[in-house]
Amino acid sequence: MEHWIIAPVLIPAMLAPLIVLWMRYDLVTQRVASILGMSALLVLAIVLMTSASMGPPEVYRLGNWEPPYGIVLVLDRLSALMLLLTSILGLVIVLYAIGSGWDKRGWHFHSLMQFQMMGINGAFLTGDAFNLFVFFEVLLIASYGLMIHGGGRARLKSGVQYVVYNLAGSTLFLFALGTIYATAGTLNMADLAVKVAEMPSEQTALIKVGAALLMLVFAVKAALVPLQFWLPATYTNAPGPVAALFAIMTKVGTYAIVRVYTLIFPITGTIGTLAHDILLPSAFLTIAIGMIGILGARDMGRTVAYAVIGSVGTMMLAFAQFTQGATTAGLYYMIHSTLIAGAMFLIADLVRERRGRWGLGFTDAPLMKNHGLMAGMFFMGAIAMAGMPPLSGFLGKLMILDATRGQWALWATVLVTSLIAIVGYARAGSQVFWRSYAVEVEEDDLPPAPKDASSPGLAFTATGILLAGSVALTALAGPASTWLQGTSAQLFTPSQYIDAVLAGAEERAQEAARIGAHEHGHMEVSEEMQAEDGHGGDTSAADPHADAQPADQADTHTGTETGQDAPAAAH
Repeated sequence: MEHWIIAPVLIPAMLAPLIVLWMRYDLVTQRVASILGMSALLVLAIVLMTSASMGPPEVYRLGNWEPPYGIVLVLDRLSALMLLLTSILGLVIVLYAIGSGWDKRGWHFHSLMQFQMMGINGAFLTGDAFNLFVFFEVLLIASYGLMIHGGGRARLKSGVQYVVYNLAGSTLFLFALGTIYATAGTLNMADLAVKVAEMPSEQTALIKVGAALLMLVFAVKAALVPLQFWLPATYTNAPGPVAALFAIMTKVGTYAIVRVYTLIFPITGTIGTLAHDILLPSAFLTIAIGMIGILGARDMGRTVAYAVIGSVGTMMLAFAQFTQGATTAGLYYMIHSTLIAGAMFLIADLVRERRGRWGLGFTDAPLMKNHGLMAGMFFMGAIAMAGMPPLSGFLGKLMILDATRGQWALWATVLVTSLIAIVGYARAGSQVFWRSYAVEVEEDDLPPAPKDASSPGLAFTATGILLAGSVALTALAGPASTWLQGTSAQLFTPSQYIDAVLAGAEERAQEAARIGAHEHGHMEVSEEMQAEDGHGGDTSAADPHADAQPADQADTHTGTETGQDAPAAAH
């Protein structure tokens, strides 16, 4: 199973250039290749998740270089979970893009999707902090192209804002890595965890600076307040399927926070409660801003975008506790929010395509095609997103409240903001769907059918899969929470991760050096024997210039060739 760990990165990395170079002008072939690639990633993610559930973390050493000098990919329960979540979302989005016709509206949609999957999967698997930066850049570059897919002034403007903000975050990431490397001398996560734990308390000032800078970087990626400004406009103006894919983008930042601050900078370690002290107030502000934004939004797109910010704040309230129980609840809520946020962005896109010139704004508009079906899907998604029973959002928030008993400020924040979200979603749904029955227009003014939709049924089916995922997560909440408890236990036992990466690395490196030295010694002996054979035989036929070469130069030349000193060569 060890060699399959690199496959989630390798498959999209190989498929993307093939789509660009070989299938560039054949959309049907691109679609088939993209579906097959995403399906392969889903099957592989299920296999890897099964493997990760049965034992300790597994390691793949690129080029067979031993850590901490070589790059490693590490598969544990958390990374396997994120791979599965990403592959489900990726396959659904490809199906939706094909059914809605979004992949026809610009160049290279499917190849950019593959590059995006490569970057996201690599970020979840890497065991090296600098490689995390590299995969961040891969997924961001692909997301830049996807963001402006289909063109448009508003989309391009939001895309520029998105690029500038994330480039600033990437620059800060390099500063953080430079600070940490200058202090610890390594960027391998397992080795870094060991080095940081061994640091004397009087020498931790710089490493604390690096840890704080990393928190700022991951806060940008996760859209935590006060670094969330890029998200509403970006998600609102992005193409529908791209905005749905971006639902996993904020989870990359969330994953990085959970990974780094349980492995390298645990709350009981060298930097103490620094991560908790930064993350908890930011989480309170994030959930408040997100849910109030739902109430103040003037179109459905921004309503969903602010809901994503609110969901980030909710799960961060759990992760900021840095306890096993709260982390289990946070992981459950993260799965829920990824599925529901993706579904809500797809529902918003379905509404935009069928509402015509009225778009997503909260203005009176006539009934649209498939009105009842979309209203039902929106109602279901809104219930889950707001945290009302009986769907997974309610269970996720209930688990968070149960894990934080006695923290009345947290309880009050979660409950009050949930009520605000209910009011905001009720306003959005009544304006877009209910009031449509009261609007009378001429038949010629009715919203037209979507012009690019290749298979509307496939688009609705893809959206329904994500909603069904929330239902399944609700029905299987018991087994899911049990599995996530094991994931949390593994996260809070960092020795398992460290041992998997570093155990035996020094011994294997010494053995490889010994074997290399032994083989090199044989090579030297063989060359010496060949040189001696050359002196004992007649070499004049092989080298016509041998007679003209002075004897002292010949001896010197032979000594140089065999690596021997001059006396040995004379012998």
